[in-house]
Amino acid sequence: MTRLSTAGDMQDTDDSMLQNEATLYEHIRLQADKGQSLLRVDKFLFLHLQDTSRNRIQKAAEAGFIQVNDRPVKSSYRVKPLDVVTVWLDHPPFDTTIEAEDIPLDVVYEDDSLMVINKPAGMVVHPGCGNFNGTLVNAVAWHLKNNPDFDINNPEVGLVHRIDKDTSGLLVIAKTAKAKTGLGLQFFNKTTSRRYNALIWGDPGQNEGRIEGNIGRDPKDRLRMAVFPPESGIGKPAVTHWRILRRYRHTTLVECVLETGRTHQIRAHMTSIGHPLFNDARYGGQQILRGTPDNSYRLFVQNCFKTCPRQALHARTLGFVHPETGKEMNFVSELPEDMQKLVDMWEATVEREEK
Repeated sequence: MTRLSTAGDMQDTDDSMLQNEATLYEHIRLQADKGQSLLRVDKFLFLHLQDTSRNRIQKAAEAGFIQVNDRPVKSSYRVKPLDVVTVWLDHPPFDTTIEAEDIPLDVVYEDDSLMVINKPAGMVVHPGCGNFNGTLVNAVAWHLKNNPDFDINNPEVGLVHRIDKDTSGLLVIAKTAKAKTGLGLQFFNKTTSRRYNALIWGDPGQNEGRIEGNIGRDPKDRLRMAVFPPESGIGKPAVTHWRILRRYRHTTLVECVLETGRTHQIRAHMTSIGHPLFNDARYGGQQILRGTPDNSYRLFVQNCFKTCPRQALHARTLGFVHPETGKEMNFVSELPEDMQKLVDMWEATVEREEK
């Protein structure tokens, strides 16, 4: 076995994982010897990475962070002679003490069991590599610092789900263990209601549609997610429903409803059908993808990019059953200022054409 490389890797925390995916830390490449006998890739890695636990390797396999010859594989893959095996491992244990910070929060609703927060774009949800302070969780710790029954470092309370750094909108925080268990089960059983508004490049043609495709790490760019066929066994199953709210000149405002909650699900799914989110730099949406590239149009789009300098995605609605009272709860967050101004700019192009 030849060890080709080992490196410490940092990942932007706007890639904070929605479904137990850890921040990547170690990047290791190994090449099997010419005489390598067929051996499951997870066993191969455990054999050659003696300082790494089976649990870390298994987590990497489940998250799609093991590749052979630059292609994602399942843990059951059998390593052959001269195969190049690449694995990204999660961060080793470190002090996770979260400090309370006096950061303003837009609290939409709060009671003794939970709170619903309207997160602004640009705020990281949870501390991680490169973002240990200034996060939503630090702000929640401050907001609840006088609550003797709440400890932000207790995994039995706190975040129930996440949204990306540059996505705005609604999140629910559990203040009790019972609330987190009850809410967590609703997310797991797909009984919550989550609707997003997104501005996408182009026009899908149909008025509504359904995208089904597994979400897994992009083998060519680990900071992106890619979509794989459901029968491939790569990545995690994901389903997004979308419908058109308004067609503009070269862009479309859509509503997306999630059946699942995978990392970058809407961003990856819409890109997979040829309609990346407007100004989503990670998925190519920061380029002029539709329209005649004349000077006036180019300047208009550049002004749009400046008006909303992030992916045009907003978690507009959130619905769930209250874990204590059993009451159905539904919340709405209208488009934030930057995204509303962006939509207004595209709306004006339609009005000019209609005159």
